[in-house]
Amino acid sequence: MVNAGEVSMMEKELDEFIEYLKDVKKTSRNTELSYKRDIAKLEKYLEVSGISEITQVSATTLQNYILDMERNGSAAATVSRNIASIKAFFHFLFRKGYVREDIAEDLKAPRIEKKLPEILTTDEVNRLLDQPRGTAPKDMRDRAMLELLYATGIRVSELINLKVTDVNLQVGFIVCRDTKKERVVPFGAPAKRALSDYMKNARDLMLEDQSSDVLFTNCSGQPMSRQGFWKLVKYYARKAGITADITPHTLRHSFAAHLVENGADLRSVQEMLGHSDISTTQIYANMSQNKLREVYVKNFPRG
Repeated sequence: MVNAGEVSMMEKELDEFIEYLKDVKKTSRNTELSYKRDIAKLEKYLEVSGISEITQVSATTLQNYILDMERNGSAAATVSRNIASIKAFFHFLFRKGYVREDIAEDLKAPRIEKKLPEILTTDEVNRLLDQPRGTAPKDMRDRAMLELLYATGIRVSELINLKVTDVNLQVGFIVCRDTKKERVVPFGAPAKRALSDYMKNARDLMLEDQSSDVLFTNCSGQPMSRQGFWKLVKYYARKAGITADITPHTLRHSFAAHLVENGADLRSVQEMLGHSDISTTQIYANMSQNKLREVYVKNFPRG
């Protein structure tokens, strides 16, 4: 093992790799920390295995490490993430000439079974959206947030980061932005009514800084947090008698599943959700097909 004051066998190379990720790949700090943790875990395994030089690591060594992770009960998603980190690291080492071949190239990630997302029925959605019934500013805000989230399927992070200037009430759409792109998402009449009511009659009363462009605030007049909105969804779900353990993301899943179930094409749903790969959106089509199959088996005389 490495003693205090000693340099670990991959410290220099790992530092260079992290710099490469930051400067060339423009990765986030969280991504860099994740890679660093994964490679540090591999290094500990190599040290215990008596390997003290990078050049001593073989494809078999790496495969044995992956098998060791699986034997010790690591989740498939964890193993897959570690494989991605190891492949990226050793590809970097190969390109820099630290190793003679890319020994991680053929590592295979375990198959991850995709769990179908939790969705609400249309009746459950209606009961949930009906809960904020009062005329107090907080009720109007909560009603607008829930209606808009279900009407657009946006992520909760996108919802709480919306600005007033991102909303076009007249036409009925919002603009969502991330670091790479922006997308326009329409919304219907119920969300329009709730949002208009909130913006005209409640927002200014809740806002602490009247010059702020933030759309939704908490009761202290500050921007709404993810945790704050998560608690609101839980509260209204209990009031609506919904027993499923739902989160704000459940409304996003429900929005997409209900669209596909009612005939929306996948490309349109993909664009509204902001999925970069349509295979991510495909899960909602699969859910719809499963539901159709259940109805067929239940109701068809010769099913």
